[in-house]
Amino acid sequence: MKVMGIAGRSGMGKTTLLERLVPEFTRAGRRVSLIKHSHKDIEVDRPGKDSFRLREAGCQEVLLLGATRWALMHELRGDPEPELPYLLSRIQACDLVLVEGFKSGDFPKLEVWRAAHGATPLWPEWPGIVALASDAAVPDCPLPQWNLTDVAGMARFIWDTAAPIAL
Repeated sequence: MKVMGIAGRSGMGKTTLLERLVPEFTRAGRRVSLIKHSHKDIEVDRPGKDSFRLREAGCQEVLLLGATRWALMHELRGDPEPELPYLLSRIQACDLVLVEGFKSGDFPKLEVWRAAHGATPLWPEWPGIVALASDAAVPDCPLPQWNLTDVAGMARFIWDTAAPIAL
């Protein structure tokens, strides 16, 4: 397995870019997984459902299995958020794990940056940024830069640059 991050400030279009990149990899026959880190509280279950009620009752983990998918929910219950290597060890075997978030992690990342957003790029302050995907050139940046429309080019770069995962 390999890992590559997609980093950027909120609202830059990371998820939109991922929606366009994933089909590039799957068309090439590669199995792709995603880890998305959010600083917000997330809820993938709904109040009133059996799984929600059992988590509320105190289950540490609830695994849901249906006809088309399964999901494992783990309650932290005040424990610290697990680090990326632990989460990577939980992912089933695949060819590439894309990581949205974990900006400060030391693994290669493609930064999504839009000039119109008005914020400065994360590069060069954040570790691991190896290239930028943008709607405008970032002056004085020695890193490879991709126009946001060149999805095929970015996919090739990501595949060639992603770090092998030693589990």
